[in-house]
Amino acid sequence: MPAPSPLPNTPGACFRFVVRNAEEAARVIREQLGENARVLSVRNVEPNGMLGLFSAPKLEVIAQIVGEPAGEPTVIESESAATTGVVSSELAPTDQKSAAGRVRSARSTLRPLETSFTDLLRRSGFSETLMSRLAQTPAWSSLSALPLHRALVETGNHLRLLAAERASRAAPLTRAAFLGTPGVGRTTALCKWLAAEVFRRARLGHVVQAEFDRPNSPGQLPVFCEALGVPLAHFPASTEPAVAGGFVYFDLPGLSLRRPSDNLPIRQFLDQEKIEERVLVLNAAYDHAALRAGYAAGRELGATHVVFTHLDEVSQWGRLWDYLIEGELEPLFLATGPSLTGDLETDVADAVARRTLPAAEPLLVTADADEDELASAPTFNTAA
Repeated sequence: MPAPSPLPNTPGACFRFVVRNAEEAARVIREQLGENARVLSVRNVEPNGMLGLFSAPKLEVIAQIVGEPAGEPTVIESESAATTGVVSSELAPTDQKSAAGRVRSARSTLRPLETSFTDLLRRSGFSETLMSRLAQTPAWSSLSALPLHRALVETGNHLRLLAAERASRAAPLTRAAFLGTPGVGRTTALCKWLAAEVFRRARLGHVVQAEFDRPNSPGQLPVFCEALGVPLAHFPASTEPAVAGGFVYFDLPGLSLRRPSDNLPIRQFLDQEKIEERVLVLNAAYDHAALRAGYAAGRELGATHVVFTHLDEVSQWGRLWDYLIEGELEPLFLATGPSLTGDLETDVADAVARRTLPAAEPLLVTADADEDELASAPTFNTAA
């Protein structure tokens, strides 16, 4: 079998290869173009005709020799197959223009620095209110001038600092009531916090459940408290810690958003028992209006802390920044799953920053990149 004709090594020249997989593409590019080559685009090519029903799809790879072309790129088509070797032929002028267009399109796709910085933040869930606040900070102009990947990293660091400035918790909770509307996961949040207190911090205490004039279903709380060895009492009961350094947590009926007057017994109980620590539980999967309404109801009852639940159902965590930066309540933790003994993030600002602004370098595709490297490349969360 005759050896394939050598490919020209003119800087800026582009070549099209149709191969079976990424490993074969890397090998062929190294052999034909050498080390001074970069991959511009990769896409699947489905076989045509009846034979396509029995053939596996292939990859179309467009590669370029590093260097600036003197004029319009020269695009040469090469197809690799196990039985035929590499066959090279120059494309017709029309095909060259088409391939050159794909090259230009691939360049714009593979260069994240050309993507709008503010557009990425909005797609990640950043509200216009937060965008306006960031634009007014002294650091914004310098952030906007950075390369995109570095701007995202530094924005995350900047938001962490802003959130840290609002953090004020100097001591662990001692006597805290968990508040929230029905369905937000209030009792589940209490169970998660109890597990963290007992297992992580080795603290002792008890739980008091109150019903007033409305039923308050305990759900899994009695069984869970028994498993933890935490006493569960029904009000009227002692609302003071039973041991030195211990805790008392209160499971109260759900709040009402439609009839604020129904929340009056809860407010009276909190004030009568002098419970200063009041944890508001919000379902992060709710829409913006429902979150704001729940937040306002909690503030009316003197909430001091906030917990966001159902984060495993939320694709855009960016909208939580409004509550971390602008909100008046101190974040206690994020519930990221249904488990009663885990699935929680206590470093809230760091967790949101990692989810919305990961410290990732842009993907650099080289001739010797393989499928594992491509699959493990970091991504930026901009789910719609």
